[in-house]
Amino acid sequence: MDDIIKNTIKFYVLCNKLKDLIRKGPLTWNVKRERIESVAEHIYGVQMLAISIYFQFNYKLDLNKVIFMLAIHELEEIKIGDLAFYETTRVDKLINGRKATEYILENFSGKEEILNLLDEYNERKTEEAIFAYHCDKLECDIQMKLYDQEGCLDLNNQTKNPIINLPSVRKVLDSEKNISNAWIEFDRDKYENDPIFIDIINWLKDNKI
Repeated sequence: MDDIIKNTIKFYVLCNKLKDLIRKGPLTWNVKRERIESVAEHIYGVQMLAISIYFQFNYKLDLNKVIFMLAIHELEEIKIGDLAFYETTRVDKLINGRKATEYILENFSGKEEILNLLDEYNERKTEEAIFAYHCDKLECDIQMKLYDQEGCLDLNNQTKNPIINLPSVRKVLDSEKNISNAWIEFDRDKYENDPIFIDIINWLKDNKI
């Protein structure tokens, strides 16, 4: 019984670290705000967003599985941190992320179930995994839009931004009227032409929220 209790509390304490891990995107873009979203707050936000989209657009999929996926999809960041796209490759992130999650789940009773769910999320071959992934991307886009509306983003304050002069980044910055719309446009391909999510991001670009 002692080992079961110990592993229960250990898992919680490890996950609790995500409350203090600040999201890399806002840091990269020098968001000036007293509090910037933590990874734990992102997880909560994307779960609530998934629930909202599921009901508003009458999706027919396993919402419980989606919420579970979104609860565990950032576990790797407890060990490896929140890595931006320019800091690693997708292949390396998947490999190192899984190793980190295996380490975090050491001696945890639900290890195999969680790892299988994580693999499903990363492979994006099921309706639930695709929906969860799109919600994850959309939450980031919405949050940056909110930062922009609050006046926390300034294109003239990006001297230490490591990606601002990348050709792919400059292309969207030069074609859009603000950082948040450029951020949304940069992510457009990630929605894989899903008509509902494309409609949502198009609305986001044209409207205040």
